[in-house]
Amino acid sequence: MGSNPLPSFVIVLILLVLNGQGPMTAKVEAKSTVHIVYLGERQHDDPKRVTDSHHDLLATVVGSKEVASDLMVYSYRHGFSGFAAKLTESQAQKLSELPGVVRVIPNSLHRLHTTRSWDFLGLSSHYPNHILQNSKMGDGVIIGVFDTGIWPESKAFSDEGLGPIPSHWKGVCKSGDQFNAATHCNRKIIGARWFIDGFLAEYGQPLNTSDDPEFLSPRDANGHGTHTSSTASGAYVRNVSYRGLLSGTVRGGAPRARLAIYKVCWNVLGGQCASADILKAFDEAIHDGVDVLSLSIGYSLPLFSDVDERDGIATGSFHAVARGITVVCGAANEGPSAQTVQNTAPWILTVAASTMDRALPTPIMLGNNKTFLGQAIFTGKEKGFTSLTYPEGTGLDPTSAGACQSLSLNSTLVAGKVVLCFASVTGRVAVRLAAATVQEAGGIGLIIAKNPSDALIECRDDFPCIEVDYEIGTRILYYIRSTKSPTVKLGHSKTLVGKPVSAKVAFFSSRGPSSIAPEILKPDITAPGVNILAATSQLDQWMDGGYAIHSGTSMATPHVSGIVALLKAIHPDWSPAAIKSALVTTARTKDASGFPLFAEGSPKKLANPFDFGGGIVNPNGAADPGLVYDMGLSDYIHYLCAMGYNNSAISRLTGQSTACPAEKPSFLDVNLPSITISSLRSSVTLTRTVTNVGSPNSIYRADIEPPTGMTVTVKPHILVFNSRTKKISFNVTVCATKQVNTGYFFGSLTWRNEQNAVRIPLSVKTEILESYADDN
Repeated sequence: MGSNPLPSFVIVLILLVLNGQGPMTAKVEAKSTVHIVYLGERQHDDPKRVTDSHHDLLATVVGSKEVASDLMVYSYRHGFSGFAAKLTESQAQKLSELPGVVRVIPNSLHRLHTTRSWDFLGLSSHYPNHILQNSKMGDGVIIGVFDTGIWPESKAFSDEGLGPIPSHWKGVCKSGDQFNAATHCNRKIIGARWFIDGFLAEYGQPLNTSDDPEFLSPRDANGHGTHTSSTASGAYVRNVSYRGLLSGTVRGGAPRARLAIYKVCWNVLGGQCASADILKAFDEAIHDGVDVLSLSIGYSLPLFSDVDERDGIATGSFHAVARGITVVCGAANEGPSAQTVQNTAPWILTVAASTMDRALPTPIMLGNNKTFLGQAIFTGKEKGFTSLTYPEGTGLDPTSAGACQSLSLNSTLVAGKVVLCFASVTGRVAVRLAAATVQEAGGIGLIIAKNPSDALIECRDDFPCIEVDYEIGTRILYYIRSTKSPTVKLGHSKTLVGKPVSAKVAFFSSRGPSSIAPEILKPDITAPGVNILAATSQLDQWMDGGYAIHSGTSMATPHVSGIVALLKAIHPDWSPAAIKSALVTTARTKDASGFPLFAEGSPKKLANPFDFGGGIVNPNGAADPGLVYDMGLSDYIHYLCAMGYNNSAISRLTGQSTACPAEKPSFLDVNLPSITISSLRSSVTLTRTVTNVGSPNSIYRADIEPPTGMTVTVKPHILVFNSRTKKISFNVTVCATKQVNTGYFFGSLTWRNEQNAVRIPLSVKTEILESYADDN
């Protein structure tokens, strides 16, 4: 969903939650803040011994076990070893110098990033013999959701028809404020916890306010967590619509999968989540037995390193993936600029957002009999022909008065009229500010000219906010300026689906390359994330009958999480990397009509791997990919060594002694289902290994689409698999025929046989070596 600037907190008072049940106030030294003391993999399996060792370690610095107990916020003892505690800077420094301590870093904050989408992805329940039926709709798989909690009364979380709770589940449901575990948990919601101590220790202000209501329990006040949970695994709910639009059946991707809720984000400033709480949720989720983790959460640029616990997600997800848990995260909503993608660690499955084959055309009829189609979510009272105005400015900047984000309106001139404005900044804030200003001035409607984007913004109280592009906006403006008494009629929005509407990468979806390691292609995959209808909290201000429409990579992420659950049900032995590879190599790069996918931006352009990774997710194809580019611990160590992280940090992270080679390994040999070369000087050769997961006796031939200005050769060119040969390595050599100082060029390498096309994207940028002579 929308992004909010992270606050800068001054800690004066620390609020604690005693056993998660109620608040109490405690004064601490003014400079004490929560720090995460990371100790890496556990040294033994007894959780009590691990926790005792944490108290002993802290006591060596703070003086006694009693003081250590008071300062301790969390003990991380299941998925990895470490703790969060309230420390002064000097105490944190002393701890960091003790043997066995990898790092001591301050706590930090993260933020929060349907009826048609599943049919669009080919997962309609009307078609037999596909992944939905073959997986028994994800039955037996457990999806853990890190978010703002859940509204358990929603029909989306009915357990009707579900069997016993999976036997590998070890988690719990905890009661709290307006959440009763005995009645609100069932065979669908099998786990529910909340983690807030790390956030409260930093926030230092009242949590539950009239503007931002909240519950100290798994109950969702924001709506974001309910929306993502129901998208991933909601039950079938028929005859759902949103104000009469988008009608149909709402369900999740894996309707029979079970949900484990980990509330780590709180309804403050749009949704804030502390690293200490996220790490504790990872720690518990690993112990609880989840199969998939879905996180619609991100940080902000610049990104922390992969081994820096201030990120929280990269470290926690590494330990989860090492235990076979697929971690799915959003790419963030900072697009369409390049290098804005988040959650870039190679062990994470990073999801971009697309539109789908659905639109909400809304007619704008001018007094000169010309009609334009805008986009809106408008089902209120139709506005018959009424006056239309544009706030003309004066002085040196005559267009400033008509800027949506800073409208200057005269109530006398605006009352009872529809207002046209031009948004010069992206994001929903400008639109909602403009709508509020027009309403306050007595206007009855708003036409917003802005960068083209299908992610619509609904305005309050059935107030029409109709979006058009700058071209249509300019034509409407010229009509206003050429007519003494301009008028307009605003029609109702309609729902249009199917081939006339082409899917695109969403305007807001963050783009690659990764700002940490451009050779690691991010995002990995794309899924619908625009105008997604799903269940929400009853406190969601945009709710209609328990459902709401939201957009963001937050909405795309649970689409992929649900699909991963289906794949886990069919292929329980596949690793997280194998699942990622299956999704990437079978993704769609063309729309339903066979045209290449575009990416929203200024202007729209052909989409490339930095926009959509492998492409738009293709669930049925991913169930039978033929070959996979698998990875395990050794591959991730290769990556960590290529990043230049020190041996001690890598050893602690992985739980085994690691000594990186004297010559730093190449990023290019990490066994990813993609090849990205950020600085090709003349030629380079790299290695990949594929594993046959299809027919035992298979022959694949390489099909190469080289990037412009490159030659690409593959050896061997033919791969022959049989009952004894399941893995084959091959070399790829990329040569630049011309060195040009431009951007990336794109191509692909596809291994084909009669049944499968295993495609990976190629992204290459050449680098010109310049020599400078001394002219003196």
